[in-house]
Amino acid sequence: MTKSGKETYGLGTFFSSIYNKPLSGLCFLNLSLLSVDTRTAYPLITEQLVRSDVQASAPKAVKPKNSKPGRPKGSINKNRKDVELSSFQQQLQACINASLALIGLNLAIVYFVYDGALGNNASLQAIIQTGLHLISKLRHDSQLYFPYLGEYSGKGKPRKYGEKLTLDTLTDAHLQSEIVEKGIKTRIYQVQVWHKKFPELLNVVIIVKTNLKTGRVAKVMLFSDDLMLDSETLINYYSLRFQIEFDFRDAKQYWGLEDFMNVKETKVNNAANFSLFMVTFSQLLAAEIGRIHARAA
Repeated sequence: MTKSGKETYGLGTFFSSIYNKPLSGLCFLNLSLLSVDTRTAYPLITEQLVRSDVQASAPKAVKPKNSKPGRPKGSINKNRKDVELSSFQQQLQACINASLALIGLNLAIVYFVYDGALGNNASLQAIIQTGLHLISKLRHDSQLYFPYLGEYSGKGKPRKYGEKLTLDTLTDAHLQSEIVEKGIKTRIYQVQVWHKKFPELLNVVIIVKTNLKTGRVAKVMLFSDDLMLDSETLINYYSLRFQIEFDFRDAKQYWGLEDFMNVKETKVNNAANFSLFMVTFSQLLAAEIGRIHARAA
């Protein structure tokens, strides 16, 4: 959200997809409860993201000078489930745990849905540690491999990685559906594959769109650590993310998220939380009014 002046706590420069350029503003992390039946998002917890804090605490990649190619002599295998979480991942994990405590045992929450920012192993482990399954998106150029199905040679460690996943190695056995609409052919595949930076086998759904006139091809790769989740449900759950955009729209248009004048940390946090709380409250109230009118009719 945009913000003028120079005194507001957490003020920074953030890229705006609406304006297609960086703008001075504030950034908030909002966790919402998504209803699959009504396709509605109910904001639960909102916390401010302060860019300077995130950047200062983020682990930096160090590349040794004059390093030789290949694996360093004497190095040992690391457990890829033991990860160091970034400041953002720690904050996100704390928000998830707070949300689950708020919900309690009234609802059995199974999945956490997030965009491609969590399409990495550290983020997956952070979500698994909360007891949830992650649904997210991988980079389109991610290197994925089918499990090796050949015979064991009898020497050394059994081979883990088989053929590399490409559009050419996907077969009709992996195809879940195919439709043609307005000159665009959409094919949906589902596979269980390895990524060399993830310790778990991944459940990956590949959506391939082909322009039949130009021949151009685009693909999206969604994934989850839940190997039993079918492709249709995985896509449906991931698409529910967009409902949260309506929450931000309503909070800005009707409940002051874009207009509050507070500048101190606590007051900024309170103003944002109140705006998004009113979104949840108004949605529940509107639904109840609708039920009353339906009974009266």
